[in-house]
Amino acid sequence: MRTIGQVLVNTFAISGLNILTTFFPMIFAIALNEIRAKWFKNLVQTLTTLPNFISWVLVYSIAFAMFSSNGMVNDLLQNMHLIVHPIKFLDSDSYTWIKMVVWNLWKTLGWGSILYLAGISGIDQELYEAAEVDGANRFQQIIHVTIPQLMPTYFVLLMMAVSNFLNNGMDQFFVFQNAFNAQHIQVLDLYVYNIGMGQNSLSLATAISMLKSLVSVVLLFSVNWLSKHTRGESII
Repeated sequence: MRTIGQVLVNTFAISGLNILTTFFPMIFAIALNEIRAKWFKNLVQTLTTLPNFISWVLVYSIAFAMFSSNGMVNDLLQNMHLIVHPIKFLDSDSYTWIKMVVWNLWKTLGWGSILYLAGISGIDQELYEAAEVDGANRFQQIIHVTIPQLMPTYFVLLMMAVSNFLNNGMDQFFVFQNAFNAQHIQVLDLYVYNIGMGQNSLSLATAISMLKSLVSVVLLFSVNWLSKHTRGESII
């Protein structure tokens, strides 16, 4: 029972932090849209979108090469005489939730910004022209035109994220788990896998998965009802 409690805490904490970072793709898309050099804009968009298409196994390989005790970052810091002993970025339980959220954000930021870039391209240019006539500078145009026009898209994506509150996925946490961070990295999906495949308790794993799916459906209809009563539009 204590283990399940910790698993739920991990799931709620990581899902909550992921929801709090849902505005980053929108901000990134706005910043990307303001880049005037087309070649540099395309380069940044390509480099930030590519991580979405690589597996979490490869992401961990990159993380290990850079942040392990013998990785590039520790070697660089030691060569610069900034540290004496390697910093344990991966084999440590410190800030595990934040680390997982940051890696997920790095992997999905560019891909998540595509919808917002499409939304920005669909904004009526007359709104910007009217704002410019009223004396608004570029920053004020972003605040009073771009962001309000993107808010419907943001709220739909936010509500979809809330409906998937218990679905953290397993791949990321499976590859990053180790003996040091096992307590705070085990989310519900990983726990179901561990008890089903590791402990051969398929019946319990199936029951938890079915309960998780039921809760997800309830959350989806709840946010749909909330959207309909607050925005006048449903998402399903």
